[in-house]
Amino acid sequence: MNTGRLEAFTDGVIAIIITIMVLELKVPAGGELSALSQEAPVLLAYVLSFINVGLYWNNHHHLLHATERIDGRVLWANLFLLFWLSLVPFVIRWHDESHFAVGATAAYGVVLGMAAVGYKLTERAIVLCNGAQSRVAKAIGRDWKGWGSILIYTVAVPLAFVSRVAAIALYVGVIALWLVPDRRIARALVNEDTPLTP
Repeated sequence: MNTGRLEAFTDGVIAIIITIMVLELKVPAGGELSALSQEAPVLLAYVLSFINVGLYWNNHHHLLHATERIDGRVLWANLFLLFWLSLVPFVIRWHDESHFAVGATAAYGVVLGMAAVGYKLTERAIVLCNGAQSRVAKAIGRDWKGWGSILIYTVAVPLAFVSRVAAIALYVGVIALWLVPDRRIARALVNEDTPLTP
């Protein structure tokens, strides 16, 4: 099957996730800027989460653009990814209501880490469906960024019980890693015959 319906479904779910995130934000109690500062931690968590979800949407779009066909394995792996992304608004709310408790900070990392695993599973399912010599397989390569992200989350989650600040710094580090433009898939689309390196 082609990728159109999967991409449309994923776009819709991600749009709903982002909408829920913004609806969970509380309006400041007063009309002064000082009242807004009281909500600053939750606003920062929202910004961090928005960027994370946006990065998944962006990379997912490029991944499917390079994909020629999908199968049932890809659909289930993609649903696994979307399940974990759908929990992002929940952990933001938990952060807010628990005043950034250690458990909520660790849970945030678990959700993001499992979303990274879901994305990796989606990639692997797509490669299995399209073949090792397909343009998407060549574009993904060894995927050091994907594996590195999972490793960072694996370190950050237990670290949250020692230092919440250090764990959050690692979460931000993953974002910084993915904000650097990744040209692998674009290169694969331009020249399918050239082997790519990760």
